Amino acid sequence: MPFTILLNGGQRRLTADGSLSLFHALRQARVMLPSACGGRGRCGLCKVRLKNGPDSFTSLEEKKLTPEQRADGWRLACQVQPDRDLEVELPPELMLARDVQTRVTALDALTYDIRRLRLEVVAGEPAPFRPGQYMQFSVPRPGRDGQPVTRTYSLASPRTDPRHMEFFIRLVPNGISTSWIFNELKVGEEIRLCGPFGDFYIRDGDRPMLFIAGGSGLSPFSSILEDLRRRRDPRPIRLFFGAQTQRDLYFLDELREYERTLPDFRFVEALSAPAPGVAWEGETGLITEVVARHFPDLSGYQGYLCGSPGMLDACLAVLAANGLPADQVFFDKFG
Repeated sequence: MPFTILLNGGQRRLTADGSLSLFHALRQARVMLPSACGGRGRCGLCKVRLKNGPDSFTSLEEKKLTPEQRADGWRLACQVQPDRDLEVELPPELMLARDVQTRVTALDALTYDIRRLRLEVVAGEPAPFRPGQYMQFSVPRPGRDGQPVTRTYSLASPRTDPRHMEFFIRLVPNGISTSWIFNELKVGEEIRLCGPFGDFYIRDGDRPMLFIAGGSGLSPFSSILEDLRRRRDPRPIRLFFGAQTQRDLYFLDELREYERTLPDFRFVEALSAPAPGVAWEGETGLITEVVARHFPDLSGYQGYLCGSPGMLDACLAVLAANGLPADQVFFDKFG
């Protein structure tokens, strides 16, 4: 049976195929939700708030949604199989997300396992994005279920030219998407993107800001720092960049330039396992240990994090122990 979806109090009214999940029904109507798995029930990003609808939660929802979120009506759209008409609330910015077709204009090595991918929009009208947000890639390689793979990557480019996008992408061993990007993708080929998405962007206020990045996690900070420089933001900014060895470091010349051109910006690079016999005078240890040494009291700060899920969890524990309020820590967790 078909069913009706009422979005944001009647802003849009959709009629959808009753055999589809809510995620795929919305996508069929060109309402794009964030997802790193294409609605396959793995990533937990496609959160919506239902004012009515099925009351039972799947095991994935119990894992990905907090008890408070579930009590407030939040669901994962890919897990909702409608059995009645639905009233759905979405953040207003999700109504602006769009599909665009892009062409590769450059693919450069930043390190042995990180590439800078530059794209130009050739079809569709890109939506404005907030520095720090991400785009979804539709990778033309089948996953285990035979369907094209969806992956998420943070924008590294300035917001002033949304038709030209840049991403720092790290090779994941045996990863379907990154193996294709590193080994097969060529300048001139096309990729379909959707977005922007994400809650990782700078909040207003006068708190000093602490940035923590690991690996390709510098990508959103490239976009953020350029925007802060353009706005001449006066707040103190401290960026900690964690890597394993010297060959994992990159973007250092650009960060030094930001030290010269931002009113109050400093960065610290730290290595967890410096290569023996290679000179290194910087900080050593896990990036969480280095941050804790520099900032034993973070109660007045805002925190912005980008890195692997394991790094994020470790950072959250250290920041909480050093007094940074949970509601002042911002990140998008893709894994």
